Amino acid sequence: MHTTVWAIAVAVSLFVSMILSLEFGYRMARRGHRNRSEISEGVGTIEAAVFALLGLLLGFSFAGGTERLDARRDLIVQEANAIGTAYLRMDLLPESEQNPMRRLFRDYLDARIGAYAKLPDTAAADREFSKAADIQKVIWTRGVAASKAQDNEAVARLVLPALNDMIDVTTSRTIALFTGLPGLIFGLLIGVAVLSGVLAGWAMAKRETRSWLHSVLYAAIVSVTIYTVADLDSPRSGLIRLDRADTALLELRDSIR
Repeated sequence: MHTTVWAIAVAVSLFVSMILSLEFGYRMARRGHRNRSEISEGVGTIEAAVFALLGLLLGFSFAGGTERLDARRDLIVQEANAIGTAYLRMDLLPESEQNPMRRLFRDYLDARIGAYAKLPDTAAADREFSKAADIQKVIWTRGVAASKAQDNEAVARLVLPALNDMIDVTTSRTIALFTGLPGLIFGLLIGVAVLSGVLAGWAMAKRETRSWLHSVLYAAIVSVTIYTVADLDSPRSGLIRLDRADTALLELRDSIR
C-alpha cells in the first residue's frame, strides 16, 4: 500500500478509535458509579502515568523521526559531494578514458536520481537501483584498469579513493531509506493513545453531559501527531519531503552535461 495512504488510514482509524474509547470510558464510569465524586478516587496516579507515557512516546518518536529525516538530507548532500569530487578527478585519467567515464557518470546520476524519483513504487525504483549498481561496477572496473595502466601514482591515490567514497555513500543511503520507527514502538504508541482515550472518557464522566468539543480536539490532536510521526519516515511520498535536498544531485547532473 502507498505509504501516504497507509499513514492517513492509520490516522483516521486512530481518530475513530479514540472517539469510541472516550465514549466507552465515559459510559463505563457513569454505569459503575452513581456518585460522581467516586469516579476519580484512586485512579489519579494511573491516569497521570498513562498520559505521561503517551507524552514520552510521542516526544521521542517525533524527535527520532526528525533525526532520521535530517540524516537522509545530509546523506543526499554527501552523495552529491562524493560524486562531484570523483567526477572532477576524472581529469587525472588518461585522455582516452576521460570521455567514456564522464558518460558513465552522467548515466549513473540519471539512474540514482530516477530511482528516488520513482519511490514509493519500489519495483520501478529497484530497477533503477540495479541499473545504477551495474554502472557503478563498470566505473570502478575502468577506474582500476586506468590506474594500473597509468604510471602516475596520483591516479591510484586520488581517483580510486574518490570512487570508493562515492560507492560507500550509496550503502548508507540505502540503509537510511529503510530505517524507520520500529513497528513494536509504533504499535505501542497506538495502543497507549487508545488507552488514554478510555481514561480521558472516564475522567469526563464527572460532568453531567459529554464535552464533544474536548473529545474531538483530543482525538484529532493525537491522531494528527501520530500521522506526522509516520510521515517523517516516508519523505518520498508524504507531506514532509526531501525535494529541496534532491536539488543538490539535480544541479550536479546539470553541471556535467
